[in-house]
Amino acid sequence: MTKLPFCFLRLACLSWCISQALPLSGSAQPKPSDITPYERDTNQTATYAQIISWYQQLDRQYEQCKLIEIGKTDSGKPLHLVLLASDKQFVARPDRVTLLINNGIHPGEPEGIDACMMLARDLLKANKLPKNVLIAIVPVYNVGGSLNRGVSRVNQNGPESYGFRGNARNLNLNRDFIKAEAENTRAFQTMYQSLKPQVFIDNHTSDGADYQHVLTYFATQKDKLQPVVSGYMTQRFQPELDKMLTAKGFPSAPYVNHAGDTPESGLIGYNDTPRYSTGYAALFNCFGFTLETHMWKPYPARVKASYAFDEAVMQLCEREARTILANQQRANEAVRQQTTFPLSYKLDRSKTDSVTFLGYEAMYKPSEVSGLKRLYYDRTKPFTKRVPYWNNFSIDTQVNKPLAYVIPQAWKEVTGELKRNGVIVQTLPKDTLMTVSAYYIVDYKSPQRPYEGHYLHSGVTVRTETQRIQFYKGDYLVQVNQVANRYIVETLEPQGVDSFFAWNFFDSILDQKEYFADYIFEDTAAELVKNDPALRKQLEEKRASDKAFAGNADAQLDFIYRQTPYYEKTHNRYPVYRLN
Repeated sequence: MTKLPFCFLRLACLSWCISQALPLSGSAQPKPSDITPYERDTNQTATYAQIISWYQQLDRQYEQCKLIEIGKTDSGKPLHLVLLASDKQFVARPDRVTLLINNGIHPGEPEGIDACMMLARDLLKANKLPKNVLIAIVPVYNVGGSLNRGVSRVNQNGPESYGFRGNARNLNLNRDFIKAEAENTRAFQTMYQSLKPQVFIDNHTSDGADYQHVLTYFATQKDKLQPVVSGYMTQRFQPELDKMLTAKGFPSAPYVNHAGDTPESGLIGYNDTPRYSTGYAALFNCFGFTLETHMWKPYPARVKASYAFDEAVMQLCEREARTILANQQRANEAVRQQTTFPLSYKLDRSKTDSVTFLGYEAMYKPSEVSGLKRLYYDRTKPFTKRVPYWNNFSIDTQVNKPLAYVIPQAWKEVTGELKRNGVIVQTLPKDTLMTVSAYYIVDYKSPQRPYEGHYLHSGVTVRTETQRIQFYKGDYLVQVNQVANRYIVETLEPQGVDSFFAWNFFDSILDQKEYFADYIFEDTAAELVKNDPALRKQLEEKRASDKAFAGNADAQLDFIYRQTPYYEKTHNRYPVYRLN
């Protein structure tokens, strides 16, 4: 294993996990020393130590393979990346696609781990690495979860034991791609920004309904991708991918996110916001696939399906490399010039497609536990039918971009996130008085219980004021003329569904720091109301329209207090300012 400076990764990523226990056609059967733990016993998945040892062996054996450490994880163990390059040049280049494949983000869903180990070996052994694709494989992303080995997925049909969904901090890493609390995520983001992949795969196992398909997947939500990339993915890449999967014996269907009790009720496209891996990749004009093999199929079938999927994506990247590269370049320039950015989307049920679905008849019978009606699927009654598919999303909230954002230097953790994700951040060379547009947080909703360690804000509403604000030498300026514009806008605009505000980065501004003593302020308030007819009218109208307010003396004093110069201007003022 070699530790390379991260600049060596500057343009590389074609990673693919392939879940087939057979070698590539034309390659020799592997020697005993080339056998993976899975191939020795197909109801076993490799342990963390076995995974890393396997890739260390490939690194020593083949000059076209390089295993590197790209950072730490919350477990204290390093995060590894495997690079496969036919010309032994382990850097991304503008003339070849970078395919990034991520494994073990949920280590209890390990098919991709075992598939990629075999796929890497088979390609190297047969000397069949594509010349115009750099393959980058994360062998196991959630290292802490992989080390926490046991049985935790009660509905899963093998392997015998496996890792745990939460990482060493009990975080679901596939919800962490914006808040980036895990060391794993920070290392991944640094690696991702160095590789800048065009195509991404995240390997998973599905839970839920029973059906015939071994393999389902969802692609990056098409209406959220930059149109050049989206059009190519949906009209050319995916149809070819589906044909190849069927030819390999794995007819696919969209991820089974069903509208009613059963899949026949219709399938709903997945809204992969930026907290998810594919949603994060979409911010940078990379289209991705979340592969979901069916939990109740035998483990060898799931591994074979994963192998087939990753192999097919790799083969398409090889065949379509020139178009894929050109599309991302065009999309990057378009995003740099784009002026309006969506912040949230909603499902459009008025537009319905249909897909072919291979299912089992859903039936009901009395539960032996409760005695009440329960759902089951009858595998003696398979069916093939067209089912409704809702996969159109419309813009719910959007915003015009400013010329730049100004961020006071007190918020270094925010600018640190921006920098790690490829955003160019400048500092003010001197104290500067600026006219900016300032947001005030008017309302938001937060859950009663934490989600991934946070009380995630939603339903955020704001009002805007133009203000003259003193900024200081060292404060930050983020111009919105970058390839990373989507990441900039969607994280810095507080109404964004996965904005830094939503993830509680700015919660301290919601605390009021100065108050009034009511027994003293009573006299001041009375004088203000007496001498200000407009204020008196506002107070009377508020009393008339709000019975609770009319019966609350403290609320009325606070209402008046907020109209005085004593009320702090910074309360609820969002500390990211728009320079228009």
